[in-house]
Amino acid sequence: MSEFETVEVTGVPAGAKVLDVREDYEWAEGHAAGAVHIPMGDIPQRLEELDPDEDTYVICRTGGRSAQIAGWLVGQGYSAFNIAGGSGAWLEAGLPMKSENGQDPTVR
Repeated sequence: MSEFETVEVTGVPAGAKVLDVREDYEWAEGHAAGAVHIPMGDIPQRLEELDPDEDTYVICRTGGRSAQIAGWLVGQGYSAFNIAGGSGAWLEAGLPMKSENGQDPTVR
């Protein structure tokens, strides 16, 4: 795994590409508005969906999976950042979230 930078949720620039690597059921319950969803296990097969020249901010539930993927992406030549605290911190910060299940967004 390569070196990568970790940023707080409030440090993610407006309009940044946010990559959510959680599982489908987690995504459905609540995710950052505008995020792209590719589950962690699918990243190698779907790598072409990401632009190596675009900054990608990787998020999961608490920051562990996203740290692994951010490091892996940097090792592949991509510009990637880990979002500290994950979706839980995103929700707590009051940043925009959506759900896919018709209920208020939640993270668990």
